[in-house]
Amino acid sequence: MEPEDQPLPGRGAARARQVADLVGPFLGLIVVVALFGAVAPEGFLSVFNAKTIATQTVIVGLAAIGATFIIRSGGIDLSVGSAIALASVVTALSMKAGHGELPSALLGVLAGAAVGAVNGGLITLLKLPPFIVTLGTLGAARGAAKWLGDEQKVDAPSGWLKQFMSKNPDLSGLPGFIRENVPDWLVLAPGVWLMGLSALTAAFLLRRTVFGTWTTAIGSNEPTARLCGVPVERTKFAIYVFAGAMAGLAGVLQFGRLTVGDPTTAMGKELDVIAAVVIGGASLSGGTGTILGAMIGAFLMATLANGCNLSGVPNFVQEILVGGIIVGAVTLDGIRHGRRAA
Repeated sequence: MEPEDQPLPGRGAARARQVADLVGPFLGLIVVVALFGAVAPEGFLSVFNAKTIATQTVIVGLAAIGATFIIRSGGIDLSVGSAIALASVVTALSMKAGHGELPSALLGVLAGAAVGAVNGGLITLLKLPPFIVTLGTLGAARGAAKWLGDEQKVDAPSGWLKQFMSKNPDLSGLPGFIRENVPDWLVLAPGVWLMGLSALTAAFLLRRTVFGTWTTAIGSNEPTARLCGVPVERTKFAIYVFAGAMAGLAGVLQFGRLTVGDPTTAMGKELDVIAAVVIGGASLSGGTGTILGAMIGAFLMATLANGCNLSGVPNFVQEILVGGIIVGAVTLDGIRHGRRAA
C-alpha cells in the first residue's frame, strides 16, 4: 500500500470516540423512557404523550443547536433564557402593532441575534471571558424584555404562529388523500419539524463547511487555529450571532406556545440548554459536540420533565435531577479527557 493510501492514524479512534459519545446519551434516554414507562405505563407510553414530549423539546432543542456551536468553540452562553424571553416580547409587541406573523417572527429572531451580537462583540473586541459577558447579558436582556413589556405580559393575537406549537395542528390546508393516509404519530406540531430541519441544516454547517471547521479548530486549540490563518474573532462573533438567532427563533415559538409575550418566561432555561449539549457528548473545554447529541440531550431533558410530572414528582426534585445530570455529564467528560491525555 502506498503511503498516501494508508488511513490516517487516529482517525478510526476519533470516529470510535464520537460513536461512544452518542451511544451513552442514547442509552441514557432509553433508561429514562424504560423507567417512567414502568412507573406510569398507560399515560407515559401513549402516542399522545410521545407527541407532547416532542413538542416540549422544541424550545430547548432549537436553543441547543446554537449552543452546540458555542460550546464546541470553547465558549459558553448563559443568556439563552433571557434572549428567548426578549424575542417573545418583541414578537408579541410586533403582532400587537399589526405587523403580521412573518415580519413579527423575523423581528423576534433579530432580537435574539442582537443579544448574540452583543455577546460576540464584547468577547472578541474587549477580550472578555464568555462566562462574564453572557452572565451580564443574562440580566440585561431580561431587563430589556421587562422594559419593553412594561413589566407585564404582552397580550397579542398569535395568528398562525400558534399552530407551530400545537400538538393537534390544523391539516385542513393539505390535500384530502394526505390527510386520510398520514399516521397519527406523524401528525406532529410544525415546530417539531422546524426543529428537525434546523438540526439537519446546522449539522451540515458544522461538519461540511469551512465555518464548522473553523469552529472546531478554535475550540480545539485557539492559538494554533490563529497561526493557521483562521479568522478567530470574526468566527467567534458569527457563532454568537447564529446562536442568538436560534434562541430568538425559540422565543418566537415560545410566544406561539404561550400566545403572550412573557418577559419572565424561560427563567433558568439556559441550564437545560447547556445540560442538553453536554449530555449529548460536548465538552465544556471545546473541540467536541454534535447536533445529534444535543438533540438526544434535549429529548432526554424533556422526557425527564414529562415523566416526573406524570409520576407526581415535585418540581424541586426535577431541579435537583437536572443539576445532578449536569455535574455527572461534566465529570464523565473530565474522565474521558483524562484518559485521552494519558
